[in-house]
Amino acid sequence: MRELTRRQREILDFIRSFSQRHGVPPTVREIGERFRFTPRAAFDHLRALEKKGQLRRRLTTGRASRVLTLADRGPATQEVPVLGRIAAGAPLLAEENREGSLPLAVEWLAGKGRGEEVFALRVRGDSMVNAHIVEGDLVLVRRQGSAEPGDIVVALLDNEATVKRFGRQGEAVVLKPEHPTMSPILVRPGQKDFKILGKVIGLVRGF
Repeated sequence: MRELTRRQREILDFIRSFSQRHGVPPTVREIGERFRFTPRAAFDHLRALEKKGQLRRRLTTGRASRVLTLADRGPATQEVPVLGRIAAGAPLLAEENREGSLPLAVEWLAGKGRGEEVFALRVRGDSMVNAHIVEGDLVLVRRQGSAEPGDIVVALLDNEATVKRFGRQGEAVVLKPEHPTMSPILVRPGQKDFKILGKVIGLVRGF
């Protein structure tokens, strides 16, 4: 394995500490802001770390989600389905909804529910940016039909899947975005076609 430069060691240390603190690796933009790089320069450093064996690129099938992870040897894994969208009227895990699969540690899944109860959903938009969930991230979701106030959930609202923070206001459900300029969605009983698909239990970020 080729020796790392001082800057590469600093970037790798930042990725490790950020991942431990937030549960996800930093984005290219966050790395650039930390070291005052352009996004292109930050990406070049990540490519160099990949070539030196410090980061590993994982390729899923379907729409090819490339994910760089720390290259430490991991435990046994289990494939979790990745859903790109939720089609109206189609079963949640119907084949037409799948983009591919994501290998997750069996040991980690055991603490979150049985593997068949977990799926991944690709995030679109920036409504949850203050919860460190950004466009292109994969949220890991445990299937369940209820939630507690404060949980981040995936809900089906008028046949559209959305990721929001769950709350209540009297008998109404509040779906709160984590974005300074976006307003909560208030769902009154019988007002809209609404159901909770699951609770967000983790996040995978691609560079």
